Amino acid sequence: MIQPITDHAAFLGEARQAVETLNRIKKDYSQLEWEEKQLKKQLDAEKKAVDDLISLTVKKRREEVNSSYDKQIAKGQERLKKAKAKREKAKSQGMKERIMEETAGLREENRQINLEMKSLFQREGVPAFCRHGWYYALYMPRTLKEIGMLLFVILICFAAVPWGGYHLIPDQARRSWMLVLIYLLDIVLLGSIYLTVGNHTKIGNLEVIRQGRVFRDKLNSNQKKIRWITKGIRRDRNETIYNLEKFDDEISRMAQELAELAVKKQEALNTFDTVTQTIISDEIINSNKDKMEQLTHSYERTEKRREEAERQVKEKSLELTDKYEIYIGKEFMQPDKLAELARLIRSGQAANLTEAVSLCKAGK
Repeated sequence: MIQPITDHAAFLGEARQAVETLNRIKKDYSQLEWEEKQLKKQLDAEKKAVDDLISLTVKKRREEVNSSYDKQIAKGQERLKKAKAKREKAKSQGMKERIMEETAGLREENRQINLEMKSLFQREGVPAFCRHGWYYALYMPRTLKEIGMLLFVILICFAAVPWGGYHLIPDQARRSWMLVLIYLLDIVLLGSIYLTVGNHTKIGNLEVIRQGRVFRDKLNSNQKKIRWITKGIRRDRNETIYNLEKFDDEISRMAQELAELAVKKQEALNTFDTVTQTIISDEIINSNKDKMEQLTHSYERTEKRREEAERQVKEKSLELTDKYEIYIGKEFMQPDKLAELARLIRSGQAANLTEAVSLCKAGK
């Protein structure tokens, strides 16, 4: 039950004291709220720093494990590469020896033919260049290769040379009839040389040249057989004759070691992800445990004090509303205004709260 107010000045004094108490509690609440926010920032920053340190350390350690195995695998791959290169070298050498062995008869026959041909030409006084392939391609072609060589020489001598000579003439002095003249001179000059060499070497030596043709045909035939034998040996997939077993065993062993190393790497990474990572995380958390607990305790203690201050503000605000504000009005719930109302009552200018409020509003 609400009691009537008998001592207005004392009532206003109590109201002023209650407002000042509320303001003090609000100030404490604001300070605690600020402290709580700061502690929350520190706590979040510390948690983030710990999480970042865990993430960075785990990543670094995992990369170290991965890098260590990768280096060993790279070394193994390099050794395997070298072993394969040695095998290929041994196989290549074996092929060369096999080619030399299987073509020895043909090469010896060619050597004897060359000696016999050389002896014949020297004995008959025929120039040495007449024994060469280019001579027979130019003056007695028979094979497709020799015909191709002849056509090549014709193109160079009777097409490229005159055309090139024509373009050596400065543009301003160049005339069409000059090209015709150059072609005619080229045909006469080079044709004369060709005929002169042919006549000089063939007249009186035709039988020797023809015998040389027989020798060349035999040489070409043997050379073709050598190429066939060489190609057949290089295409032969049977490698047992080259004694490569020791290389194959070494390569197989290295490949097995690489496979085992890859399995070990995967097992090491799996162990790291499932066990080691947790251990590292726990170690870092434990090393920062005291600081984290201290911050957490300070934050929780400040949070409770802030909640208590908030509760007091709420209760005191309701108390002011229920006990004083309903008589005086919200606009006068300030220490200076309450002091002014009390002065008006004590001075006798107002007999009660209503008159004092009216006088304050009127500006008296």
